[in-house]
Amino acid sequence: MPFFSVIIPVYNKASFVGETLKSVLAQTYTDFEIILINDGSTDASETVIQGFNDSRIRYFRKENEGVAVARNEGIAKAQGDFICFLDADDYWLPNFLTTFKKQIDALPNHKIFSCAVAIETTKKIIPAQYALDKITDFQIVDFFEASRKECILWTSATVIHKSVFEKIGTFDNQIKKGEDTELWMRIGLHYTIGFIGTVLAQYRYDANSISRNWHYYFEPYTFEKYAVLEKENSKLKHFLDQNRFSAVIKCKLNGDTETAKQLYNQIDLDELGLKKTILMEMPNPILRLLVWIKNTAAGYGLGNSVFR
Repeated sequence: MPFFSVIIPVYNKASFVGETLKSVLAQTYTDFEIILINDGSTDASETVIQGFNDSRIRYFRKENEGVAVARNEGIAKAQGDFICFLDADDYWLPNFLTTFKKQIDALPNHKIFSCAVAIETTKKIIPAQYALDKITDFQIVDFFEASRKECILWTSATVIHKSVFEKIGTFDNQIKKGEDTELWMRIGLHYTIGFIGTVLAQYRYDANSISRNWHYYFEPYTFEKYAVLEKENSKLKHFLDQNRFSAVIKCKLNGDTETAKQLYNQIDLDELGLKKTILMEMPNPILRLLVWIKNTAAGYGLGNSVFR
């Protein structure tokens, strides 16, 4: 059996999936399998995938049901002890698996590991900024404390022991936006994270990423799922309110004022802070301008997205 199972869901990523696959096949640690789940792609993704001939690749095609279902199907088929996810438009540095294997061997009872990532914009490549006092080669961190800026867990940079899914479940198939972050929350409630401070993975986005991001936020269902628990857990409440803030901004930009109002009323504004409260109350034209300025600056590595 392979040590790592690498799960790659694919939906219309013909322009990227070839480079993504090459980055896995170029790993210096070679005891892995690749599980490709083609989630009903209508472009040339399948043609690109079939151009690879490697015994470690297992390819499956299914009708389109969303990335949560695709990843869960990959988990069910995985034969490795540790499961990695890789989005079909991201890639790993060659020492990704070697570095994780070293930390796993050093801490055989630890279940969740992640690493620093870099974000590729149209202008430059920017290391993500984390809410840590300092970035070290390796440290064990609390998910909620470490995710106050950039989320410490990210699908293309997280390695999870398969027993974790038996304890907390897999991706929630009912969630269509932010299904990965919701799983990270469940993990954070039960486990600490072994964080590798070296950048080992890179996030790429196409020209539509910013506009798509306006539609990517927690749906009311996700907040309702934790309505009771967040009253007892202040760190969870703060994390959810940060996501409510993001959702309020995006709902306003999309013209969904009813959902924006509903989520706004659930936020502890004292804990959120004055700056973000003012942003949520801005008229849409000004808000759109500020978002454009902030995202343009972020493209040059100046600060984070306005949504966080």
